[in-house]
Amino acid sequence: MRIPTFDDVLAAHARIAPHIHRTPVLTSAYLDAATGAGLHFKCENLQKAGAFKARGASNAVFGLDDAAAARGVATHSSGNHGLSLSYAAGRRGIPCTVVMPRTAPQAKKDAVAGYGGRVVECEPSTSSREAVFARVVAETGAEFVHPYNDPRVIAGQATCARELLEQVPGLDAVIAPIGGGGMISGTCLTLSALAPAIRVYAAEPEQADDAARSFRAGRIIADDAPETVADGLKVPLRDLTWHFVRTGVTDILTVPEAAIVEAMKTVWKRMKIVIEPSSAVPLAAILANPGVFRGLRVGVIVTGGNVDLDRLPWIQG
Repeated sequence: MRIPTFDDVLAAHARIAPHIHRTPVLTSAYLDAATGAGLHFKCENLQKAGAFKARGASNAVFGLDDAAAARGVATHSSGNHGLSLSYAAGRRGIPCTVVMPRTAPQAKKDAVAGYGGRVVECEPSTSSREAVFARVVAETGAEFVHPYNDPRVIAGQATCARELLEQVPGLDAVIAPIGGGGMISGTCLTLSALAPAIRVYAAEPEQADDAARSFRAGRIIADDAPETVADGLKVPLRDLTWHFVRTGVTDILTVPEAAIVEAMKTVWKRMKIVIEPSSAVPLAAILANPGVFRGLRVGVIVTGGNVDLDRLPWIQG
């Protein structure tokens, strides 16, 4: 296991700069009043490919030598990493194959195809995803870019927190969603190097709370196929991301499904931006734990905005 360093983050930021946005930070007087905190939303929903994962994917793709790049890249993903890898591969002009659960949002499948990637469907479980992916790699010889348990990916994700620190001085805490832990790992990596006093919180759905249970137990606990509206947070921690979680995270807060949907809807109503359910989990956690964040300046990483507008979670039918 190779643990990325902050030098890797600096190299990644230089490498991916031509291929990503420096995303804005937005605030909301309404949400500040509702939470008693000063919230600063780092809007990766406005990132290339609609998600922070464009950072890690671009770092992996543009870090390949020509021989490896010629064989293409492949991954398994519920959506955002897959479409981000397709985006980066398209920028470099190399093939990309993505194994996706058949239940993944159609908007994300369409985005993979739109960037030139090939979608191979699997059942909505970690075991099926990895079995189908093994067959794809055997057939293509493509370079595997793991969605999160990859030092190249984590170094790329860490550039988000680096920008946030430059944009918002004096933060007391940063909170981001956690599934496999790539964004949280990158956040821990950057903050440990630049601002170790800032607390890192992770937010997770109650119905997919394996990271929280792992954190309490002191070992990785993996669920195979959890059910949650936050489709990007269904995957388990792995050894590399677990290293950062156990050494750098202050706490992991969990929230019910209804709170996630309400937070997503509130952001749309009050901030006029579309975010996906996974991105709403941190705000839901702040609203549910006002005593933890009251009076603090908090960076909130909004991880993505790839939403199927025909299937909004608060619309029945």
